[in-house]
Amino acid sequence: MSHQKIKTFGLIALSLGVFLAFPARADSAVTLTHVHGLSYSADGKDIFVPSHHGMAVYSGGKWGKAAGPENDYMGFSATKQFFYSSGHPAPGSGLTNPFGLIKSSDSGKTWRKLGLEGEADFHQLATSYGTNAVYVVTHAPNSRMSKPGIHATVNDGFSWKHAAANGLEGQLISLAVHPTNNQIVAAGTKTGLFLSTDSGDNFKRLSGGEQVMSAFFDLDEKQLWFSSYGDKPALTRIEWSSGKKTAISLPPLTRDAVSYIAQNPVNRQEYVIATFERNVYLSKNLGKTWSQIANQGKTQ
Repeated sequence: MSHQKIKTFGLIALSLGVFLAFPARADSAVTLTHVHGLSYSADGKDIFVPSHHGMAVYSGGKWGKAAGPENDYMGFSATKQFFYSSGHPAPGSGLTNPFGLIKSSDSGKTWRKLGLEGEADFHQLATSYGTNAVYVVTHAPNSRMSKPGIHATVNDGFSWKHAAANGLEGQLISLAVHPTNNQIVAAGTKTGLFLSTDSGDNFKRLSGGEQVMSAFFDLDEKQLWFSSYGDKPALTRIEWSSGKKTAISLPPLTRDAVSYIAQNPVNRQEYVIATFERNVYLSKNLGKTWSQIANQGKTQ
């Protein structure tokens, strides 16, 4: 295809509100310049890692570039059916910066705008795996959010509800939403882990004494995984209804901590974690042992 035809095709795609997509390139060299999220495909075969230049995918023991535009995806989170994200367009794309809220139904090949384009960049965004509810944190008012703080939508951004966040202490770092009950939300802050059962209006402390860097609801609906950093990095599984904790062993991490956690929806013994230093580890036995699949951004 000629350069002119590619350019024309791209303009047509943009006029339809769809981002230009290209096929995956499994043999491309992949470097994780940043890690902005982590998820499995619904069939459990692929692991998606959004980064500063599009998405990487780990499939069949190999890394490649995922199909789709090489945008800077921020706040990326997946449900059973969709990807949701915020972030910034690739240079030269002609798209409005920032994205606001966007959604993909084809594993990131194309994206649909859900509002707040040019207004909001949600670095903290979490979804409910089975209900498609989306929670975000905004640090400034915008056309759909009259005040800063936690907001939730259950209709793809058509309307947003502000969460009062009573009882939440410390600077908010991370969010997680229950897979089937979207009124249950966990928040990690600089002072601990907090849980709300009323859509974020009221929180109670589940764990304290450490910074909670990330949180993830297990698909069994009963367990909540969270990473923390006190005097050293830690990974913990907690029964959110009872508060019973189980420590999860971590691979050796030097001046590092877990930034994202994801579970294989088909083989639920399998988990993947990513760290702030762009290390990615895979476990097939509930975190008893880990194998490294990316080392400081270099894929293996």
